Amino acid sequence: MKKITFLSIVALSFVIGSAAACSSGSNTTTTTATNNDQTKTTNTVAANNAPTKTEDDTPASIKAAFPDAQSFTKQHKDIPKDAIADIEKDTGAKLPDTDHHSYLAFSTTNGARKQVGAAAIVEAGEKELVVVYDSKNGNPVIKEVRGEGVSADFLKQFAGKGHDDKFQIGADLKANGVDDATAKAIAKAVQTDAITMQNLYGAAHAH
Repeated sequence: MKKITFLSIVALSFVIGSAAACSSGSNTTTTTATNNDQTKTTNTVAANNAPTKTEDDTPASIKAAFPDAQSFTKQHKDIPKDAIADIEKDTGAKLPDTDHHSYLAFSTTNGARKQVGAAAIVEAGEKELVVVYDSKNGNPVIKEVRGEGVSADFLKQFAGKGHDDKFQIGADLKANGVDDATAKAIAKAVQTDAITMQNLYGAAHAH
């Protein structure tokens, strides 16, 4: 039986603003949240009898961020060396990994499959957070940041921020119920991911 070979093309439609943003070193793993979602997408080439994957290793925290999604695609992208240097210069922090992972969420309505968002998991100290992204003018923009045991008043300040925004605690963000050290660590981790997402998937533009 033929396997689905072009799902990654559909998945990248949300986060890629231009052809320049795509790299050939990416790998994708598709997981299905429900066993009965066997709807084909218009951009997927597959045999009529192609099986639906039933295994699903999507983290529960990602699924919780997209309650209406039926399936997810996990993206693996190697961050180019020149981008690594730029990201670390912009953030003043060392990248935790040069292989960036993100998740694309999809829903199916009336036979049409569409992407409903993207998200990445970041770690800040002992805290694990989910950064949920929308797309604005072809660029990833933070929709929300979710984290168990972290003040909602603090996390809601990240909404609407992108790679060009500042994330300094005390100036651009208030600690709001989070100790100063943790707030700074979270802000740095979220900023690093936002800039990384822009480098990997955002539309090319000049500053």
